[in-house]
Amino acid sequence: MKVSLQWLKELVPVKAPVGELAKTLTMGGLEVEEITPVAGEFSGIVVGYVKSVAPHPNADKLRVTEVDAGTGETLQIVCGAPNVAAGQKVACALVGARLPGLEISKAKLRGVESSGMLCSARELGLSEDHAGLLVLDDDAPIGRDVREVLGLDDVYFTVKLTPNRGDCLSMFGIARDLAAMVKVPLELPAAPVVAVSTEASRAVSISEPGACGEYFGRVIRGIDPSAKTPAWMARRLERAGLRVIRPLVDITNYVMIERGQPMHAFDNAKLQGAIGVRLMQPGERVRLLNEQEVEYRPGLLAITDGRGPIALGGVMGGADTMVGDATTEVFFEAAFFHPEAVQGKARDLGLTSDAAYRYERGVDFGATRAALERATELALSICGGSAGPVTVAMGDIPDRKTMRVRTTRVLELLGYPIADGEMADILRRLSCDVAVDTHAMRATPPTWRFDLEIEEDFVEEIARIHGYGHVPAEAPRSRLAMLSLREGERDRFDLRHSLAALGYQEVVNYSFVPPEWEADFAGNSSPVRLANPIASQMSVMRSSLIGGLVQSLRSNLNRGEERVRVFEIGRCFEGIQPDLAVQPERIAGLAFGLRWPEQWGEKGTLVDFFDAKGDLQALAAGRRLEFVPGSHPAFHPGRCALVRASGEALGAIGEMHPRLQQKYELPSPPVMFEVATGPLLQGDFPRFAGLSRMPVVRRDLALVVDDGVAAAALLEAVRGAVPAFVREVEVFDQYRGKGVEPGKKSLALRIVMQDTDRTLTDSEVEGVVASIREQLNEKFQAKPRT
Repeated sequence: MKVSLQWLKELVPVKAPVGELAKTLTMGGLEVEEITPVAGEFSGIVVGYVKSVAPHPNADKLRVTEVDAGTGETLQIVCGAPNVAAGQKVACALVGARLPGLEISKAKLRGVESSGMLCSARELGLSEDHAGLLVLDDDAPIGRDVREVLGLDDVYFTVKLTPNRGDCLSMFGIARDLAAMVKVPLELPAAPVVAVSTEASRAVSISEPGACGEYFGRVIRGIDPSAKTPAWMARRLERAGLRVIRPLVDITNYVMIERGQPMHAFDNAKLQGAIGVRLMQPGERVRLLNEQEVEYRPGLLAITDGRGPIALGGVMGGADTMVGDATTEVFFEAAFFHPEAVQGKARDLGLTSDAAYRYERGVDFGATRAALERATELALSICGGSAGPVTVAMGDIPDRKTMRVRTTRVLELLGYPIADGEMADILRRLSCDVAVDTHAMRATPPTWRFDLEIEEDFVEEIARIHGYGHVPAEAPRSRLAMLSLREGERDRFDLRHSLAALGYQEVVNYSFVPPEWEADFAGNSSPVRLANPIASQMSVMRSSLIGGLVQSLRSNLNRGEERVRVFEIGRCFEGIQPDLAVQPERIAGLAFGLRWPEQWGEKGTLVDFFDAKGDLQALAAGRRLEFVPGSHPAFHPGRCALVRASGEALGAIGEMHPRLQQKYELPSPPVMFEVATGPLLQGDFPRFAGLSRMPVVRRDLALVVDDGVAAAALLEAVRGAVPAFVREVEVFDQYRGKGVEPGKKSLALRIVMQDTDRTLTDSEVEGVVASIREQLNEKFQAKPRT
């Protein structure tokens, strides 16, 4: 919200410096993010009248003008602007005038003397427009300082509002709050009452009283289509961040900025029959002001005439009935739409509008008629014409509930006392209706405050207006008990540090994701949907972390990164309505690009499944993981494994599916894993064991097995049947090729044996090797490799 300080001071007579006012608003909850002057620093610029324009004798693109600048003599000024013409009032820089980076002096331009300069808006720092001179209104006094004529000794505040303060999306709203903060009476202009001068009218009706609380309409005929938006109104609209379009549209925008009431102007000649407010019907459509075609959707509120929808209620008007340069009669609409009927509609349609932004947060339903009268008054004064009677339709108006505010509750929540009379005075300054009881107040919020619903809301207002500076600066005191942690357990910082040591970087992504991600990476066709998503592409809750990691990868690739390692720890959401309690915590990692950073000593090899598998095994910190061939929607069918620990399913690991690699435009497939964090946090209690002085015995055993036999199956069979002095059994080589039959493979096992008390005998060692060979032959038909 951009707030002109000059305009604000017309509504609240304060004389405080700019910086102090900005601080007051910020400390009152209306954060002033920026203070911006409306014009650059300049002096010596006055209103000049161009008496004549003649060609320059030595330059085709220059003109020689005679200008009356109120100095008592006619000035000769050479000008290059293409729009200069006799009879104009312009901004004239006199000799000695100062502009940003420039001081005006007498000069000769192509042999002709020039005593000043005629200025564009860009040269005065008003805008970037430098296509021609800044032409002033005809009634601008000759010789008057331009800063005074255009009101340029002004600044505007950029105010950051919280979503609950829709009442401050107008000058009246900001003024009300400021007056309450500084204890100055408001000077809001009284609502005008325009006399009816024609019987022209159009009936209105409401078919959805729960969506539209009231609808006011008025016809104005005899409008001058050549009328122009006055300069004062154009300046205020531009300083509020709106562009000037045409008078009737500018009037509705002006009333919205002034009073917070969105309005719409229909070309009355383009309407047929009565105006109605109802829900859109199947098969209906409407073309909006932004040329967007909107078809029927459940819950869309339409403004209709005799032919069908002509606008979307509370969102945007229609292109087929909008006012234009030839409009001579207008139908003004001012209505109250319930926030629930408008919330999310603009976002669902992929558009934004100032009207929807305000209706979603709540509009003052007690001032709708006054806004229509104000717009009528402005239209008659600017465009002329005759106003017809106001037609009215009423629906359901929100109740203003009276809330009991206990003084003891105020003290309990704020932690410091405020006098009872001061609390009542603060609420009255906020236009609340207050009745004081014993140790309590009964407060009723005004019609423009939709955020005051419970007792705590009123307590917050008391604290805000009383001033946060009154809150005592006392350090809190508390006793914190040290939480117990089993020595054998790990915490999440251990997991983070382990992956960071492996070269991964942690990312934190939104839990809200597009439905497409759920289908692609989790095979989830019915994810948990959000009732009010923050964006249309973030409408469901994630059941997998993989989508966020892929998006992080794409973001890094777009910024020139060629080697990416990222991981995330977070909750996933697998609940089914209405029970959403199933929220498992998982850890997921993604590796992409070269196995090692580019270097001279290592050939550039892309990361593969076994790299990610090794990282996951390192993350497990000694806990034995099992990898079983399986399938997962996000992974390559032949390069995917399910991860287990002690028979419990943990997750999956694999290379991205080629279809997804192509869809997400990745130059090579990343390898990823996603597992539950709970089992990884479980650990063994540390136990002391002395180092054995006995020699280590190693035996290597090469066996030929069927190609489909998993190495993990062999290891599991061996580890479960060897004596305690067998310390390690691992696969250290795999071979297919010459000397091995087709459909077979050779696996080499390393067997490490050591006793803590004695040296093992040859017979014991050979007995273990023979036992392993016999067991594997029995279970897997494993034959010694010859």
